[in-house]
Amino acid sequence: MIIKTFRLRAKNIAAAVVLTFVAAAAVKAAPPAAKAVFSIASGEKRLLPIYSVETEEPEIAISFDAAWGADDTDTLLEILEDNDVKTTFFMCGYWIDKYPDEVKKIAEAGHDLGNHSATHPHMSKLTKEQIADEIKETGNKIEELTGVKSELFRAPFGEYTNDVISTAEELGYYTIQWDVDTLDTKLKTTFSNQL
Repeated sequence: MIIKTFRLRAKNIAAAVVLTFVAAAAVKAAPPAAKAVFSIASGEKRLLPIYSVETEEPEIAISFDAAWGADDTDTLLEILEDNDVKTTFFMCGYWIDKYPDEVKKIAEAGHDLGNHSATHPHMSKLTKEQIADEIKETGNKIEELTGVKSELFRAPFGEYTNDVISTAEELGYYTIQWDVDTLDTKLKTTFSNQL
């Protein structure tokens, strides 16, 4: 994919508007795994994660962040199986350490195992080396425990920088972000209290 960037100048505003529509059409037509790159007035390129993928079928992708507890894992896996749904579980390294049997159950049920960092830090505040360490540590744990090589990465708190996305890509990961937030972290009740 070839991406061209343009600087906005007063005399080129009309051309910039046309180019924006052309670029938007090109991004929509790009392969699903392609990242959109936008050029902002300062000339800095802003990398973006994958928010959604165009499909011919009316489909949605469901994912869960495995970072806090595991009390509901069996119930959740049962609900997913009963409804013939496969999903992605984005796992933190410390969660894998604490709940290795849950990780194995998720893998055996055929769900995707995603990487959600080792310690759930604010990735935007880390150096490239620290970002790489966070991603590699969890990727290694997933692979050692299940034999599955994770290809999807979701940054904690949905915080992305160019360094986060480019480092993940260099390590062989597609960076994923939600486009609909359940806001479940704002709820005072837990999943099990609502069953």
